[in-house]
Amino acid sequence: MVDTPSTMPELGNMAPDFSLPNTNPGFGGGTVSLSDFDGKKGLLVMFICNHCPFVKRIREGLAQLGRDYQDKDLGIVAICANDQETYPNDGPENMAEEARNHGYVFPYLHDDSQTTAKAYRAACTPDFFLYDHDRKLVYRGQFDAARPSNDVPATGEDLRRAIDQVLAGKEVPEDQTPSMGCNIKWKDGNAPDYFG
Repeated sequence: MVDTPSTMPELGNMAPDFSLPNTNPGFGGGTVSLSDFDGKKGLLVMFICNHCPFVKRIREGLAQLGRDYQDKDLGIVAICANDQETYPNDGPENMAEEARNHGYVFPYLHDDSQTTAKAYRAACTPDFFLYDHDRKLVYRGQFDAARPSNDVPATGEDLRRAIDQVLAGKEVPEDQTPSMGCNIKWKDGNAPDYFG
């Protein structure tokens, strides 16, 4: 397990386009695209996976967040970009099982090419990117202070505070704590150039 922080891309960046296969059986499969969330006041894009201890630590909180905002004007999508050949637990069949077992009420997309993860400058699991109604990045911080090494409740308080600001049409404070997690498992071990 390598502790990897979010790259914290510049606020105001536009949400990169994506079109990826959905593994969550609750959404009937198919492909989910950025344009599917047109008209939503906010959009939350989460990079997660099945095996990471950091994600396991907060996944019940993620599921609860999804339920709490299900009827709000917020689009939510989770994406797994890990190399499934090296980490078969993060392949589509296991993603479907994960979504079912933990009650994810949002699409769980498979980024096999890792193109979408690179476009978003994702670095770790979990990594969160919240966009406003213009699809400008307003938050790219932690879910909350819960980590595998502590007993902090996984409530998602930091992310929820930002979401509530977006839904209220208010500005999100720029003082944000980076997310921390396992590094995304890049194919052939080739991390993107934004790691410098």
